[in-house]
Amino acid sequence: MLTPAEYVKYDGLGLAELVKNGEVTPDELLETAVTLIEALDPEVNAIVTKMFDEAKTAIANGLPEGPFQGVPFFIKDLGEMVAGVRLTSGSKALANFVPEMDSEFINRVRKAGFNLAGKSNTPEFGLLPTTESQLLGACRNPWQMDRSTGGSSGGAGAAVAAGYGPIAHATDGGGSIRIPASCCGLFGLKPTRGRTPQGPVRGDAMNGLSIGNVVSKSVRDSAAFLDAVAGPDIGDPYFAPPIKRPYLQEVATSPKKLKIAMLTQAPNGAKVYDDVVAAIQETAVLCESLGHEVVEIDALPGVDIEQFIQAFTVVWASGCAWSVKGIEFLTDSPATPDMYEPLTWQFYQMSLQMSPGDYLLAVQGLQQMTRRVSHYFQSIDVLLTPTLAEAPPMLGTFDDSSDDPMAAYHRAIDYVPFTPIANVTGQPAMSVPLNWNAEGLPIGSHFIGRFGAEDTLFQLAAQLEEAKPWAENQSPLLKGYLESNS
Repeated sequence: MLTPAEYVKYDGLGLAELVKNGEVTPDELLETAVTLIEALDPEVNAIVTKMFDEAKTAIANGLPEGPFQGVPFFIKDLGEMVAGVRLTSGSKALANFVPEMDSEFINRVRKAGFNLAGKSNTPEFGLLPTTESQLLGACRNPWQMDRSTGGSSGGAGAAVAAGYGPIAHATDGGGSIRIPASCCGLFGLKPTRGRTPQGPVRGDAMNGLSIGNVVSKSVRDSAAFLDAVAGPDIGDPYFAPPIKRPYLQEVATSPKKLKIAMLTQAPNGAKVYDDVVAAIQETAVLCESLGHEVVEIDALPGVDIEQFIQAFTVVWASGCAWSVKGIEFLTDSPATPDMYEPLTWQFYQMSLQMSPGDYLLAVQGLQQMTRRVSHYFQSIDVLLTPTLAEAPPMLGTFDDSSDDPMAAYHRAIDYVPFTPIANVTGQPAMSVPLNWNAEGLPIGSHFIGRFGAEDTLFQLAAQLEEAKPWAENQSPLLKGYLESNS
């Protein structure tokens, strides 16, 4: 059996290689993961539904011989269905909902050999960039326990940063892969719209804003994962450009000289903190040292920020209403304010004042912005920005008290002014953990690529990972546990 100290040295492909070579068994990997979870998660609160018995049964039945055979894996408790395991979406209204089937995404995860060991924490319906729902409770950041893990895949980020596993499921509708990756010192890539499936129940989420992938310790794990799950499902409404070759091969390929535009000013004029700006400038210098051209810009051409925020809010609120209406259908009972958090209910009430024309007009506005931004990307390869405007904030920062529930959303707009752009345009984007501030808090560097160009991002990420490795940077929580149990 691997000790926790040995277990956390490997990424997912590394653990699977040990299984393949007979050096360790899936049972032993699961046992080590459980040891870490039971020791650390009472404080972290990353795993909200344990699936240890299901994981043992999966091993007994024989895990598929995929690239990640035997690797413990955690599913975000939002969106994806796992048969027989509750799916709360962080909401009291779904506290007892148990789906009867696996989603297509989960089918592909299983075929890759992963061993599903738990569900990870998420805010209600993924609406906020922090993970502190009334139902599931606050998820704490292993880098500093009074700080946010980000959201909405905050449980996934915390689980990997705490060492429970090297890779975990995440989804991204406004930055929800990249935000926790930045907060938790991990790699996180949001794929091109349509790259991964969302069926069979859903066609998309919020007009294509959201898509699933992972947060991970290593770039190659993320590449191999996307190789395993990418591709359209039958009847999908979106279709990403075909993959030229496996992404795992791209990780081993040096990128061409890239033209990188750097933007450190928030499109909405929000404050970007000095330590964040300094980190991105340091990343730009690193990119130049690797042979790339970096050009600083003071605004992203094609973005009318007032139109963008207004239209995005209409679609976001409509997506919230879609969730509430779906629960009404599932439960055959009307929605009431006590079933939901204040911000969720406020968004739902907003949606009731909108017409179908308002929604379609907002979609048209976002599509127009997409065309303008896409035209700009014909002149550059990659856009470099901060992932977030500040380092991980204190828990409680996004309080959506009933006195002013929209205050939390307005706070979120200023906290994540960069990430939603790629959700609207459908372009791939990634947060790369290249910098930590003076307090020891991680600060992600955010790169947006051309539509369909995950290959470019994986090549660049692997190059940055080699130039400035981050795998040995353990969170203080994990490091302290390993030292006390050595």
